[in-house]
Amino acid sequence: MKIGIIQQSCTDSVAVNRRKLASNIVKLANQDAQLIVMQELHDSLYFCQTEDVANFQFAFPIPGEATDYYSRLAKKHEVVIVASLFERRAAGLYHNTAVVFDKDGSIAGMHRKMHIPDDPAYYEKFYFTPGDLGFHPIQTSIGKLGVQVCWDQWYPEGARLMALQGADLLIYPTAIGYES
Repeated sequence: MKIGIIQQSCTDSVAVNRRKLASNIVKLANQDAQLIVMQELHDSLYFCQTEDVANFQFAFPIPGEATDYYSRLAKKHEVVIVASLFERRAAGLYHNTAVVFDKDGSIAGMHRKMHIPDDPAYYEKFYFTPGDLGFHPIQTSIGKLGVQVCWDQWYPEGARLMALQGADLLIYPTAIGYES
């Protein structure tokens, strides 16, 4: 399996970030990537460095226009894509959600981040509710993907459960790094 990884600098413009991501997806697909994984919360700056209600503007429903966008890219380029989105599930209910798109554009599955940090520059508890989907690998056309998000990697039970259920690969979109 050929895997392409996208980690890019982002701006506060969702449209600009998506154009950059689309360009990188095309490049990787043209290099025969079968699976493309993007960084955590790639549609915007990593906004969790502060607690600011204005940042809820970056949240989208799933399904919705954000998933439609990545679905079209997966289908057009016949690649499996792991996206990381700020999910607006309902009024006052938000998640940090990894969405897996199969190469036909369908949503193969999702993982809502379970372990939410609240440390300096990682004020995620202000924005996200812990996930409720459990730890189950996502079946795709290229295999079973065990997908979690960032901080989940520090808690080994999720990886263990997915491995026991036959995950072929563990994937963790992550935004750990330097300040934006």
